[in-house]
Amino acid sequence: MQERLQKIIGRAGIASRRHAEQLILSGQVRVNGVVVRELGTKADAATDKIVAAGRTVGAVAQRNVYLALHKPPEVVSAMADPEGRKSLRNCLRGLPERVFPVGNLEYAASGLVFLTNDGDLAAEMLKNWAHIEQVYHVKVKGMLTLADLERIGKEVGLKMKTVRQPDATRGRAANFWYEVRMRDSKKEDLRRALMKEMHPVEKLMRIGLGTLSVEGLPRGRYRLLGPAEVEALRKTAAGKKNDGSEEVSKRILAEGSQRTPRRGRARNTRD
Repeated sequence: MQERLQKIIGRAGIASRRHAEQLILSGQVRVNGVVVRELGTKADAATDKIVAAGRTVGAVAQRNVYLALHKPPEVVSAMADPEGRKSLRNCLRGLPERVFPVGNLEYAASGLVFLTNDGDLAAEMLKNWAHIEQVYHVKVKGMLTLADLERIGKEVGLKMKTVRQPDATRGRAANFWYEVRMRDSKKEDLRRALMKEMHPVEKLMRIGLGTLSVEGLPRGRYRLLGPAEVEALRKTAAGKKNDGSEEVSKRILAEGSQRTPRRGRARNTRD
C-alpha cells in the first residue's frame, strides 16, 4: 500500500514524522536506491527498499512501545545533543526499541516526558498539542496569596492552587510550590506574570500530560505504559472525552502504579 514516506519512517520508529520530513529534505532518504527530497512522496513499505538516515525500513511493523519518563533537570529533552549535554538516551539504557519524545520539556525543568515509536500517535498528539492539558508544579520565590493566584490565573489563562509544601518540615517554607494547569504554551506568560509580581520562578516540574501522571515514578526512571493508559492517551490526542472519566483515571493510575520503574536511582521528586 502506497503511503507517504514520513509516515512510513515514523511508524518504523526511526524518527518522528517531523524529523522524518527533515531527513527527506536533507537528502537522507532513499527509495530503491534513489534519493528522495520531495515531501509527499509515497512508497510501499512491503515492496520498496526504503533507507532513512542509514537505516533500512523493514516491511514488518515493529512492536509499538509507549513509556513515561521522569526527566531529571539539566537533561536535554531529545535523544541526542550536539553540545554533548546529557539527553534522554542516558535515562533509557537497556531499552532495545528506538523511541523519541513527543513534545518538549525545557532543559532546566524536570518531570514527565512521553516517548514512543508510534509515529501515528505522536503526530496526532503534536497536531492537537495546544488542547492537551499539562500540569506543573512551580516553585516561586516567596509566597502568593489566594488573591494573587486568582489574579495571575485570570491574566495568563490558567488554573493555579497551593499544594502541600515538601520542604516545610519545620515552620513555614520560605519559597512555595503551586500547581498550575494549562493548555497551549503558557509557561513564558506565567514566568513574566510572576516576575512582575516579584515572585520569579525558581523550579519547574511537569507532573501530568493529558491522562498521564509522573506520580510514583522516581526521577531518572521510566516505565512502560499499559494498554488502558495508551488508549486513554489516544482518546485525549484525538480530542475525545473518556466515558466515566473519574473511574477511568483511577483505574489507569492503579495500573500504572503497579508497574516497576526501570533504571536510575530513586530521588526526591521535588527539592
